[in-house]
Amino acid sequence: MHPNVELLQRFYLAFSRRDHTAMAACYHAQAHFSDEVFELHGAKVPAMWRMLCTRAADLRVEFGNLQADDQRGRAHWEAWYTFSATRRKVHNIIDAEFEFRDGLILRHVDRFNFYRWSRQALGLPGLLLGWSDKLRNKVKATAASGLEDFIAKNSQGGPS
Repeated sequence: MHPNVELLQRFYLAFSRRDHTAMAACYHAQAHFSDEVFELHGAKVPAMWRMLCTRAADLRVEFGNLQADDQRGRAHWEAWYTFSATRRKVHNIIDAEFEFRDGLILRHVDRFNFYRWSRQALGLPGLLLGWSDKLRNKVKATAASGLEDFIAKNSQGGPS
Protein backbone atom coordinates (compact mmCIF):
# COMPACT_ATOMS: atom_id res chain seq x y z
CA MET A 1 0.00 0.00 0.00
CA HIS A 2 1.34 3.45 -0.92
CA PRO A 3 2.36 5.50 2.17
CA ASN A 4 -0.09 8.27 1.24
CA VAL A 5 -2.95 5.77 1.01
CA GLU A 6 -1.93 4.65 4.51
CA LEU A 7 -1.96 8.33 5.59
CA LEU A 8 -5.50 8.78 4.26
CA GLN A 9 -6.61 5.56 5.91
CA ARG A 10 -5.12 6.74 9.22
CA PHE A 11 -6.90 10.09 8.83
CA TYR A 12 -10.34 8.61 8.11
CA LEU A 13 -10.05 5.90 10.76
CA ALA A 14 -9.25 8.64 13.27
CA PHE A 15 -12.22 10.64 11.97
CA SER A 16 -14.52 7.64 12.39
CA ARG A 17 -13.36 7.47 16.05
CA ARG A 18 -13.74 11.28 16.38
CA ASP A 19 -10.03 11.40 17.29
CA HIS A 20 -9.22 14.97 16.28
CA THR A 21 -5.68 14.71 17.69
CA ALA A 22 -4.81 11.82 15.38
CA MET A 23 -6.47 13.66 12.48
CA ALA A 24 -4.39 16.77 13.17
CA ALA A 25 -1.21 14.68 13.10
CA CYS A 26 -1.96 13.87 9.45
CA TYR A 27 -1.73 17.51 8.36
CA HIS A 28 1.28 19.57 7.35
CA ALA A 29 1.82 22.75 9.41
CA GLN A 30 1.06 24.79 6.26
CA ALA A 31 -2.10 22.85 5.45
CA HIS A 32 -4.96 24.33 3.49
CA PHE A 33 -8.52 22.97 3.75
CA SER A 34 -11.57 24.03 1.78
CA ASP A 35 -15.10 22.80 1.26
CA GLU A 36 -18.49 24.35 0.53
CA VAL A 37 -18.42 26.15 3.90
CA PHE A 38 -14.83 26.57 5.15
CA GLU A 39 -11.62 28.02 3.69
CA LEU A 40 -8.89 27.41 6.28
CA HIS A 41 -5.10 27.55 6.61
CA GLY A 42 -2.55 26.29 9.12
CA ALA A 43 -3.73 25.72 12.70
CA LYS A 44 -7.35 26.46 11.83
CA VAL A 45 -7.57 23.18 9.89
CA PRO A 46 -7.12 20.89 12.92
CA ALA A 47 -9.18 23.32 15.01
CA MET A 48 -12.13 22.79 12.66
CA TRP A 49 -11.86 19.00 12.97
CA ARG A 50 -11.57 19.34 16.76
CA MET A 51 -14.72 21.45 16.83
CA LEU A 52 -16.64 19.04 14.59
CA CYS A 53 -15.48 15.93 16.43
CA THR A 54 -16.21 17.27 19.91
CA ARG A 55 -19.62 18.70 19.03
CA ALA A 56 -21.01 15.80 16.99
CA ALA A 57 -22.12 13.23 19.55
CA ASP A 58 -23.83 11.04 16.95
CA LEU A 59 -21.32 11.39 14.10
CA ARG A 60 -20.81 8.31 11.95
CA VAL A 61 -18.23 8.33 9.15
CA GLU A 62 -17.66 5.77 6.42
CA PHE A 63 -14.97 6.06 3.78
CA GLY A 64 -13.63 4.22 0.78
CA ASN A 65 -11.99 4.43 -2.62
CA LEU A 66 -8.74 5.74 -1.14
CA GLN A 67 -6.25 6.46 -3.89
CA ALA A 68 -2.89 8.23 -3.71
CA ASP A 69 0.52 8.57 -5.26
CA ASP A 70 3.51 10.65 -4.17
CA GLN A 71 1.80 13.97 -4.84
CA ARG A 72 -1.98 13.61 -4.95
CA GLY A 73 -4.79 11.56 -3.51
CA ARG A 74 -8.53 11.19 -3.36
CA ALA A 75 -11.19 9.60 -1.24
CA HIS A 76 -14.94 9.22 -1.00
CA TRP A 77 -16.56 9.55 2.40
CA GLU A 78 -19.98 9.92 3.92
CA ALA A 79 -21.08 11.36 7.24
CA TRP A 80 -24.28 10.95 9.23
CA TYR A 81 -24.88 13.38 12.09
CA THR A 82 -27.33 15.76 13.71
CA PHE A 83 -26.78 19.38 12.63
CA SER A 84 -26.49 21.17 15.97
CA ALA A 85 -28.12 24.47 14.93
CA THR A 86 -31.41 22.84 13.87
CA ARG A 87 -31.23 19.34 15.41
CA ARG A 88 -31.94 17.94 11.92
CA LYS A 89 -30.40 14.68 10.69
CA VAL A 90 -27.90 14.99 7.85
CA HIS A 91 -26.34 12.44 5.51
CA ASN A 92 -23.55 14.21 3.64
CA ILE A 93 -21.78 12.61 0.67
CA ILE A 94 -18.29 13.98 0.04
CA ASP A 95 -15.51 13.51 -2.50
CA ALA A 96 -12.09 14.63 -1.29
CA GLU A 97 -8.90 15.55 -3.10
CA PHE A 98 -5.50 15.84 -1.46
CA GLU A 99 -2.00 17.09 -2.09
CA PHE A 100 0.88 15.83 0.04
CA ARG A 101 4.18 17.21 1.28
CA ASP A 102 6.68 15.58 3.60
CA GLY A 103 4.39 12.59 4.11
CA LEU A 104 1.51 14.78 5.35
CA ILE A 105 -1.64 16.36 3.93
CA LEU A 106 -0.80 19.80 2.57
CA ARG A 107 -4.04 20.53 0.70
CA HIS A 108 -7.44 18.97 1.35
CA VAL A 109 -10.51 19.88 -0.70
CA ASP A 110 -13.89 18.35 0.16
CA ARG A 111 -16.71 18.69 -2.37
CA PHE A 112 -20.36 18.04 -1.65
CA ASN A 113 -23.73 19.19 -2.93
CA PHE A 114 -24.47 22.27 -0.82
CA TYR A 115 -28.11 22.38 -1.90
CA ARG A 116 -28.64 18.76 -0.83
CA TRP A 117 -26.87 19.45 2.47
CA SER A 118 -28.84 22.65 3.15
CA ARG A 119 -32.19 20.94 2.53
CA GLN A 120 -31.31 18.36 5.17
CA ALA A 121 -29.57 20.62 7.69
CA LEU A 122 -31.78 23.70 7.42
CA GLY A 123 -35.15 22.30 6.35
CA LEU A 124 -37.49 24.71 4.56
CA PRO A 125 -34.98 27.60 4.32
CA GLY A 126 -32.49 25.20 2.70
CA LEU A 127 -35.14 23.88 0.33
CA LEU A 128 -36.17 27.37 -0.74
CA LEU A 129 -32.78 29.14 -0.67
CA GLY A 130 -30.09 26.45 -0.62
CA TRP A 131 -29.23 27.21 -4.24
CA SER A 132 -28.60 30.91 -3.49
CA ASP A 133 -25.32 32.65 -2.79
CA LYS A 134 -27.07 34.62 -0.02
CA LEU A 135 -27.76 31.48 2.03
CA ARG A 136 -24.38 29.94 1.21
CA ASN A 137 -22.61 33.14 2.36
CA LYS A 138 -24.68 33.25 5.56
CA VAL A 139 -23.77 29.63 6.33
CA LYS A 140 -20.09 30.37 5.63
CA ALA A 141 -20.11 33.44 7.88
CA THR A 142 -21.89 31.57 10.69
CA ALA A 143 -19.45 28.66 10.43
CA ALA A 144 -16.39 30.97 10.41
CA SER A 145 -17.70 32.84 13.45
CA GLY A 146 -18.46 29.58 15.23
CA LEU A 147 -14.94 28.31 14.59
CA GLU A 148 -13.38 31.57 15.83
CA ASP A 149 -15.48 31.34 19.02
CA PHE A 150 -14.48 27.70 19.48
CA ILE A 151 -10.78 28.51 19.03
CA ALA A 152 -10.99 31.43 21.48
CA LYS A 153 -12.73 29.33 24.14
CA ASN A 154 -10.39 26.38 23.74
CA SER A 155 -7.21 28.46 23.71
CA GLN A 156 -8.15 29.74 27.17
CA GLY A 157 -8.17 26.30 28.73
CA GLY A 158 -11.83 25.59 27.94
CA PRO A 159 -13.23 22.12 27.39
CA SER A 160 -11.75 19.97 24.64
